[in-house]
Amino acid sequence: MSNIVARISGLTVGFGDKRAVDGVDLQIRAGEIVALVGESGSGKTVLGSCLLGIPPAHAQIGGTIDIDGVDMLHGPEKARHHVRRHRLGAVFQDPLTSLDPTMKAGAQVCERGASDERGVAVMAECGVPEPEARFHYWPHQLSGGLRQRVSIAGAIATDPEEAPALIVADEPTTALDVSVQATVVALFARLREQHGCSVLLITHDLGVAAQIADRIVVMSAGRIREQGPARKVLRSPEHPYTRQLLASRLDIAGPFGAAETSFATANPVLRLRNITKDFPVPHHRRESRRVLHGVSLDLAEGESVALVGESGSGKSTLLRIAAGLEPATGGTIGSEADARPQLIFQDARASLTPWMPVGAQIAERLALAGVARSDRPGRVAELLEQVGLDPAVARSRPRQMSGGQCQRAAIARALASSPRVLLCDEPVSALDATLATQVVELLDNLRRTTGVALLLVTHDLAVAKRIAGRIAVMTEGRIVEEGEVRRVFEAPEHAYTKSLLAASPSLAAVS
Repeated sequence: MSNIVARISGLTVGFGDKRAVDGVDLQIRAGEIVALVGESGSGKTVLGSCLLGIPPAHAQIGGTIDIDGVDMLHGPEKARHHVRRHRLGAVFQDPLTSLDPTMKAGAQVCERGASDERGVAVMAECGVPEPEARFHYWPHQLSGGLRQRVSIAGAIATDPEEAPALIVADEPTTALDVSVQATVVALFARLREQHGCSVLLITHDLGVAAQIADRIVVMSAGRIREQGPARKVLRSPEHPYTRQLLASRLDIAGPFGAAETSFATANPVLRLRNITKDFPVPHHRRESRRVLHGVSLDLAEGESVALVGESGSGKSTLLRIAAGLEPATGGTIGSEADARPQLIFQDARASLTPWMPVGAQIAERLALAGVARSDRPGRVAELLEQVGLDPAVARSRPRQMSGGQCQRAAIARALASSPRVLLCDEPVSALDATLATQVVELLDNLRRTTGVALLLVTHDLAVAKRIAGRIAVMTEGRIVEEGEVRRVFEAPEHAYTKSLLAASPSLAAVS
């Protein structure tokens, strides 16, 4: 018992007739990194919140969770608070929402009693550059990767000066670019080596689990389906659900996907020439910062081009300029007269109007395209079926739909104006592996069958490999390498491209 940090016994969490967690038994040993994997809705996050002693409100809770002899579900609140403050750390998926926007980074790192000196030291340990200066930054002044490192620093900065026994990290790398993701994963491994911390890593990405976990626990429908040493689970999965997860994951070591079709022509439907973009520097009205430096890119009919690079490289800004949502400072944007570029956003649920049924939102676009009122219901049904949704979904509002359904509905809405160009901004980064694969295959099928051109912004090279015929690599506002996907993957020329490929997680690395 002495080397068991946390013991979960018979955990059940119910909401009315539905059980989010259904009879889970799990132990986490000292210094062990356990990856809890599964798709959205499998119960992973609910289990993690119970482990932290903050179970969902209004849920029916059964079982016990023992940490240091304290039941984190039913024990005295004072005892549970003491364990949370001194023995546990928490890192969440979106540090921008988990960090308090009204508190500076250093104040949040030291919130559990650490001195300012200790806070600066921990921020440095967590890879925050210039920690003395960034100690005084507000969260919005930090990049996504730096915010996540500040969150991790806050999870381990306790008083007395010792790291917590267990860190619960809930999807800490989702939507981060591959280089930052690799840095965060390496940071957890270093914390274990230096401080002996145990880590429960909640993730839907088996590639991340393969990089760091000693043991993998596979969860679906509230139950543990399989668990064991990481190498064994990844190489010899026993449960059908585990095999399904492995089969559905897009992996950088997987096969090349898209082959250009006969739609591709020498005449581009979208032409970007020497695009520059300047943004004003906050609090310095006469100063500006250049984020795009003379970017040129063509997109042919029926072609799929992946624009890859890290956060802050200028990819999304270029996409918004191509869509006409952002003016360029310099350069020219040309397109065929009927190209009608349409933008598909990363957060599909947020991009849909929350109070309108999705059918009404699609019909709104059809009206703008000149479709007669009497023809719109039938056309809405056709568009929903085209993206793999039941026409009955037309009556649903976004909050009643899953993330994958929202993304498909957003694609249907974009198709309503019969565009020749779809501009896709990280369309699968927040989806679990199965849904991501389905959406990628949907977009590729639309390209093949309709001739619509795709310009897809992504930080995930596995997605680019599956869907693109051509790839453009972008960093610091410049395209540094461009070419046919197979050539770029097999013989990259630029050092930055090589670093992106090296940082991409792959199950092929598991031996």
